[in-house]
Amino acid sequence: MKAKGQVQRDEMRQEYDFDYSTAVRGKYYRRLLKEGANVVVLEPDVAKAFRSSAAVNEALRSLLKMSAATQRLTGRSSERRTGKVPSPDNNSAAQRGR
Repeated sequence: MKAKGQVQRDEMRQEYDFDYSTAVRGKYYRRLLKEGANVVVLEPDVAKAFRSSAAVNEALRSLLKMSAATQRLTGRSSERRTGKVPSPDNNSAAQRGR
């Protein structure tokens, strides 16, 4: 049952009335191709840690640099790249209980 005070309108509100005859198809198409349109939605707790999108970008670039530097420092040995698995010795961490 409907409440007595509600009236349904068939018209949109004035702010939603759009004149499609003035619309331009693909107005921002080339700019989006050039600049890219990657959108990432941050969780609220993560978003609180950053003031702006520039701060997020700076943090991610720093993380990428750190990751690349760490990857170079901790590269796999030649034995692991060739697929050979080194045999465990008597002093291995697994045998010492670690």
